[in-house]
Amino acid sequence: MVGAGVLGLPYAMSQLGWGPGVTLLIISWIITLYTLWQMVEMHEMVPGKRFDRYHELGQHAFGEKLGLYIVVPQQVVVMLGGTIDYMVTGGASLQKFHDTVCPNCKKIKLTFFIMIFASVHFVLSHLPSFNSISGVSLIAAVMSIGYSTIAWTASAHKGIQENVKYNNKAKTRIDFIFNFFNAVGAVAFAYAGHSVVLEIQATIPSTPEKPSKVSMWRGVVVSYIVVAFCYWPVAIIGYWMFGNEVKDNILISLEKPTWIIAMANLFVVFHVIGSYQVFAMPMFDMLESVLVKKLNFEPSAILRFVVRNVYVAFTMFIAITFPFFGGLLGFVGGFSVTPTTYFLPCIIWLKIYKPKRFSLSWYINWICIVFGLCIIILAPIGALRSIILEAKTYKFYT
Repeated sequence: MVGAGVLGLPYAMSQLGWGPGVTLLIISWIITLYTLWQMVEMHEMVPGKRFDRYHELGQHAFGEKLGLYIVVPQQVVVMLGGTIDYMVTGGASLQKFHDTVCPNCKKIKLTFFIMIFASVHFVLSHLPSFNSISGVSLIAAVMSIGYSTIAWTASAHKGIQENVKYNNKAKTRIDFIFNFFNAVGAVAFAYAGHSVVLEIQATIPSTPEKPSKVSMWRGVVVSYIVVAFCYWPVAIIGYWMFGNEVKDNILISLEKPTWIIAMANLFVVFHVIGSYQVFAMPMFDMLESVLVKKLNFEPSAILRFVVRNVYVAFTMFIAITFPFFGGLLGFVGGFSVTPTTYFLPCIIWLKIYKPKRFSLSWYINWICIVFGLCIIILAPIGALRSIILEAKTYKFYT
């Protein structure tokens, strides 16, 4: 649940300001915890059947074809966007680690660091399932807590910077509005766990006496406590110390103590290795299923080898082409994470359970839906503008 999006939260706060920033952090935490509870509950709502994929839940709610058309494209964009963003993050953190431990060494292009990061996935991607990467996931979870803690403690240790300012750096009202939209998407990206939650719950044993939702909900509660512990201090202290001069990745703003910052960036690398696999595994499953069931390919080790290597190579190529961390966070968060995280579970809940109109459940679900729709309309606009502005001055493949 704790992803590299946490590193962009102080920058998002600098675009939002204290009031809207803190409010959005807390509201997003509450809404996404609620929608995650809904998905855990709906996993086995039909006796004797488990909805092990998001699209299966969508098909149950909207019908065989419509359910696929509604859910699958959104899931694909979330997971594809997430893996591209993790490629950028992994490469940038490797570069920062190299530059920190060896400041006098010859500078190496970001392109090569992204390729080094990708090389790990050309190996890990051939593991058969989520259970196979449980060790990687455990390391990733520990690393995420580690670098989040380092990010806010190192910021606090550095102290409030001289002449720190909290006013928005935007030169015009138009800049302010678009930057605000982009920041909303970056916050949304930070809560991007819903698209694979059913696949994770599918790996938990379930009996009538002890359904999987009992264990899963315990895990969700623990993870959300950790999320609050990681996200809020990083966002608030990072912005408090650096103000509007904070970079779109908080670890880039930190230079000393050198060995701690180097270690934090290495933690990020290990963490996004695990995060990449969590997002990529369902994509592999989906791509291989389409090739076998729809295009009549023979299921084989060769097919698996080619599909997974091509996918890793594709995400690497896009990451090398558009390595814009802040803009990608906002766009992926606003355009793809928001539907699967903020309002699609609510729509499915209303469709299946049909709570009484104007009841508490009815109101809560509609509030979440309206809030999510505002994000999905506004955030991608600001993010695309940010990417276009960065691309104007960026030399590709450097």
